[in-house]
Amino acid sequence: MNRLAALFVLLSLLTTSCNNREEKTVKFVSADAVYFDYQVWGDDEKGMITVMLQYREGDADGKPVSLKPPSKAELDGRLLDTGSTKSSGAYYEYSTTIDSFAGKHSIVFTDKTGRQYEEKFEFKPFRFASAWPEIISRQDLELELEGMNKKDYIRVIALDTVFRSRGINETDTVKNGKLIITKGQLKNLANGPIRLELYKEEEIPVKNGTSAGGYLLITYGLKRNFELTD
Repeated sequence: MNRLAALFVLLSLLTTSCNNREEKTVKFVSADAVYFDYQVWGDDEKGMITVMLQYREGDADGKPVSLKPPSKAELDGRLLDTGSTKSSGAYYEYSTTIDSFAGKHSIVFTDKTGRQYEEKFEFKPFRFASAWPEIISRQDLELELEGMNKKDYIRVIALDTVFRSRGINETDTVKNGKLIITKGQLKNLANGPIRLELYKEEEIPVKNGTSAGGYLLITYGLKRNFELTD
């Protein structure tokens, strides 16, 4: 399983991608040894977006470190406070509504020498173009999505209430804003209540990082319920 898929599974279970590491304070860690682990996630059901920044020793598997002044982490000019848990280690987090977060953003890391590393990104939420039906029959299901690129990719997850059903968990292509869940895919689901989740995932290497590098992972989802019938 690649890094993006692994992080997605954790987010879809409403957890953060964490390692069982303890917090460590930056004292004599070289600035060039700091790996940037940036994550942005949310969904339309909760209506919230969370930004979590972690700074790891050496690489993606390194221990998350807390920043000792003058080191600091900022989002859009806002100084972020540190938090820590036994499971995640040190992190810097900010949450807000989806509507208020749509648009361009800037993350700035200042190291212990005062040098700044700025990472810019844009958050573009997508949405259904029309009202969601409560009942869907076993035919090709064409969904129209707004806010997508001309060609894009969506992870489709669909689950029913039958234990032995295979369900759907795969990546599909969105062309010109249209996503088709085929009749063949729906065969993996039993009639009755269905939980559908659509996720767009972007894993972007940081452009202005240290020699250790880093990634920005943006995950956003739509969630809906419906009744599947013959």
